[in-house]
Amino acid sequence: MGVTRLKRKDRRNKTVSRVEVQFLKLGTNVELGSRSKMKASNQIVKNDAILNQLAAEAK
Repeated sequence: MGVTRLKRKDRRNKTVSRVEVQFLKLGTNVELGSRSKMKASNQIVKNDAILNQLAAEAK
């Protein structure tokens, strides 16, 4: 049996669902109290630390 091609609607659904899962995975680390904390080596964590330090110095 040959490989069947997905119809356009099914191809779109496959792509959209993959992108949604990726978005949700990225979003889980942003929430406060998330079970999966961001690593200390993460660039976002480093940026937050620097911004918090500058905000404290500005006060």
